[in-house]
Amino acid sequence: MDKKQLIGNIARKRSFLCVGLDSDPLKLPKCVSDNASSAAEAMFVFNKAIIDAVAPYCVAFKPNTAFYEALGAEGWQALQQTVDYIRSNYPDQLIIADAKRGDIGNTSALYARAFFENMNVDALTVAPYMGSDSVKPFLGFPGKWVILLALTSNPGSRDFQFTESREGAPLYAQVLAKAQEWAGTDELMFVVGATQGEMFADIRRHAPENFLLVPGVGAQGGDLATVCKHGMTEECGLLVNSSRGIIFASKGEDYAEAAGAAARELAEEMASMLKEYSKI
Repeated sequence: MDKKQLIGNIARKRSFLCVGLDSDPLKLPKCVSDNASSAAEAMFVFNKAIIDAVAPYCVAFKPNTAFYEALGAEGWQALQQTVDYIRSNYPDQLIIADAKRGDIGNTSALYARAFFENMNVDALTVAPYMGSDSVKPFLGFPGKWVILLALTSNPGSRDFQFTESREGAPLYAQVLAKAQEWAGTDELMFVVGATQGEMFADIRRHAPENFLLVPGVGAQGGDLATVCKHGMTEECGLLVNSSRGIIFASKGEDYAEAAGAAARELAEEMASMLKEYSKI
């Protein structure tokens, strides 16, 4: 999916919601897990119901691969089934594999093939710590996106990401500047956590046009209004992710209905933010 298509979907749906499919098998509703032959089957059944319920209100899905990898081969199969289900039934959705890959060049090249060619996701989260030769192998795939970690939402982000150079530039700003030498806004996004709040103004000084994937709204306490005030561009420029707050809105038999209601509520708030801060 290219940038024009993504912006078109946001404009059409009046939403920039990304739903995280962090389908922890230990947290699935009993009505799902009790009727499945395996944890992997339960994950896929749960995912299908959630996807069907929230698809009208979101423009992207983001499965975190850790929840699937933990189940071994069956978990990987559930992940592939989930990707294939979205691709077949909701082809307008951007599919993000939240895998946070990043290694030396030949390894990164194989990771890129695994996710972009084999699994056929649209985007992949990538860690920048090892530099250009660990990131560039993910670039250059038509219609695919690299989403580079820049300023994350976890408390430990301050351990390294705010460390300053001799010139006083924090590490996250150096990542933003250097990465834009490798790729343009049509294939490079950045992860910026919603809990960073007003830091989005500084992020936009360094990356004024790139799309930002924004985790941390909902269960982690990030504020959507603050993110939009400081981070939204004329073309939106944001994909705001909510995972637990949507997919686990209910643990009962109404889990899918509750997820749809939670997604709809957040999307309605996003529509007002688009009206106020964007031109789409």
